[in-house]
Order: sequence, then C-alpha cells, then structure tokens
Amino acid sequence: MKLDNLKCINNNINIDEYIANRDIVKSNMKYPDWLGDFSREDLCNMLDNNTKIWMYYNDNEFVCSMVFIPSTNNDLVKLGLDNLDYEKVVDYGPMFVNPKYVGNGLQYQMLEVLDKYSKELGYEYAISTIYPDNVYSINNLVKDEFLLVGSREFKHGLRNIYLKRLK
Repeated sequence: MKLDNLKCINNNINIDEYIANRDIVKSNMKYPDWLGDFSREDLCNMLDNNTKIWMYYNDNEFVCSMVFIPSTNNDLVKLGLDNLDYEKVVDYGPMFVNPKYVGNGLQYQMLEVLDKYSKELGYEYAISTIYPDNVYSINNLVKDEFLLVGSREFKHGLRNIYLKRLK
C-alpha cells in the first residue's frame, strides 16, 4: 500500500476526528502507552503554532496519521539537545496506523513525507522520542537514518531520543 494512493487531508484537520482515530488505534495496541496522546486543547494550540497533521484515508476509512511539530527551546532543553538551534529542529510527533493496515510499510513512508516536508521548510534536524521497547518504530527510524542520542524519563515513562540531520 502506498501513501500516494490514499486520500490525504492535511489542512483544516477535524481535531475530534483525529482524536477519535487515535483513540481507536490506541485501544487496539498491545502497549497503548507507546502512542502519545495530546489533549484537544494542546492540539489546537499546536496547530495555531505551525504544527501540521496529516490524515490518510482509503476511500472513507481512516488508514494512518502523522504529526509535524516545530521545536521550542524548552523542548530541546527537556531532551538534552539544547546545543541545537530550536528554529532548525522539527519533532516528528505521533504516528499511528489503523490496525487493519499495519504491516504495509506506512510508518516508513510517513517518515519519508516528513523528511521531504521538513527539508522544504529549511529544517536541519529532526527528532523523535520512542519507548525503548517499541522495536517497530525504532527500526523505521534507524532505517530512515535517525541515530539514538540518549534517553530520558518523562511523566509517561522512559523514552529514547532519536536525532537525524536532514541536510
């Protein structure tokens, strides 16, 4: 399955639909804590500050989603990456796939879309945090040339921190 063959919505996102799809995916996960879950208010604030969400559909059935989050200085301090200029760093936020479509290489394809979009906007680095046991996402990040640069304990548990140079 190719993302290019799916209907993509990435403007005027229906936040309630995004959250409903995320919650369905999360309820079908063996380890639901692996998937971040920003509140509706957080998502609205993020979208007002240049965050971008993509939602993909096969006809009218939800397939997958990804989030592009411009970094802040506070974000980089929390991750121990405050040696980087936050204006040159983007966070690849939550990515999730409808359980019906898992196994089609969609997460890696979403990484490729995020890489292209980030480069077009002039970002130099991408970061992502992942639970250490989430080997599926880790394998996709490593395949996309992200490097493990550390780990940190957050309120939702330990996360590995991955960094990729985009240029």
